Amino acid sequence: MKLLKDGVGFLKAVVQDPRIPERDKQVLTGLLVLIVSPVDLIPDWIPVIGQLDDLVMIALVLDYFFTVLDSEVLLSHWPWDMKAFARLRRMAKLAGFFAPRFLKKMVWKYVGSPY
Repeated sequence: MKLLKDGVGFLKAVVQDPRIPERDKQVLTGLLVLIVSPVDLIPDWIPVIGQLDDLVMIALVLDYFFTVLDSEVLLSHWPWDMKAFARLRRMAKLAGFFAPRFLKKMVWKYVGSPY
């Protein structure tokens, strides 16, 4: 239960961070709602494609957190240890292969720190 509470707190803190563009916050919130919602863009009863939309949304969210955002933004809100951060980052890079590049460029507007 603590893991879930910490995770929700982490997501809220990141979405409320002023360094993240407002449009990205809205898209991120919408994707998270669609992931946990029983309503899907493509119904799950359609073989393969039905689960693919959920997988792409999860991949987009993970890719945004661990590839698009600067690590300093994430780590300023990260409630767990660095080992968990590194492990999840590796998983996110793998999941990022399921999110089409053109979709990522179209959706996210965040520009990281030049330093």
